[in-house]
Amino acid sequence: MKVDTGLPVGDLSQVAEAARRAEALGYDGAFTPETGHDPFLPHVIAAEHTQRLELGTAVAIAFPRSPMATAQIAWDLQKLSKGRFTVGLGTQVKGHIVRRYGMDWHPPGPRLREYILMMRAIWDSWQNGAKPAFEGKYYRYTLMTPFFSPGPIDFPRPKVHISAINPYNCRLVGELCDGIKLHGFNTPKYLREVILPNIKAGANKAGRDPKEIEICGLVFVITGRNEEEVEKAKAPVRQQIAFYGSTRTYRPVLDIEGWGDMNEELFALSLEGKWQEMATKITEDMLEQFAITGTYDEIVPKIKEKCAGVIDRITFGIPTRTPEDEERLKAMIKELQAG
Repeated sequence: MKVDTGLPVGDLSQVAEAARRAEALGYDGAFTPETGHDPFLPHVIAAEHTQRLELGTAVAIAFPRSPMATAQIAWDLQKLSKGRFTVGLGTQVKGHIVRRYGMDWHPPGPRLREYILMMRAIWDSWQNGAKPAFEGKYYRYTLMTPFFSPGPIDFPRPKVHISAINPYNCRLVGELCDGIKLHGFNTPKYLREVILPNIKAGANKAGRDPKEIEICGLVFVITGRNEEEVEKAKAPVRQQIAFYGSTRTYRPVLDIEGWGDMNEELFALSLEGKWQEMATKITEDMLEQFAITGTYDEIVPKIKEKCAGVIDRITFGIPTRTPEDEERLKAMIKELQAG
């Protein structure tokens, strides 16, 4: 199992040190989300200041960028990092695409499928001189001149991962992608009964071995030095679970656990801005399914038990205020990698 961490996206001046430190701690990869800042920019710095650390977005929002724009920056980062870059993509929900990004909305699954195919066609043109001849319902790529081609690189094309939670996108992972970025709002039952079977179905349709596909991510991890710290750490996770649970797109995860009605209740509270009250609706039973909880001495065996035979790479970390904390984290990373 590989162990990943994040990189700072809000202050680019911190990226070089954070990337070097992640590599020194023994992490396998460092990834960036798209929240308030661009997720690609930190990797220009991280690639220059590391040698083996895998890098990537987890995830960049696909549709505000054209497939060409994403293909181009991923190509440059793959070259700069000497083959260590993964472009992780997500669709986002309609409200954000239309109202925050100012883009038109189309069925996200079929659109994302074309997006990936067009990026691959672009990379094939640059690497192998293939004729630009991709024409889909949402995207078209039929022009590439030498002036606009960056040309081939000495590394494989960037890996493509997508964030997927619904059956269509999970099948898309199996059909076309190198991996899946599991959403934190997930339970073992939903993973076992919906996500993994649909990945397998997509892989079978494409004649691929499902074992070739990286399963990346994990439910929330709640940990601390002692029980008091663990209890304190539950509050922000409850808040985050409640936020996701209020989104109708994620209701199927609640439905499979028999908690579907909670989605309507949380949604109504969110419209009233009652964010703190929403968190109180997340019970201990729900927390047990959405999170792995334990002290520093307990958490690694619990993660390994839950991941065994299913998860290929996870994101994990603890606060490191002292040299002793850093040594503890190094040991925990090694133990997870060995499992």
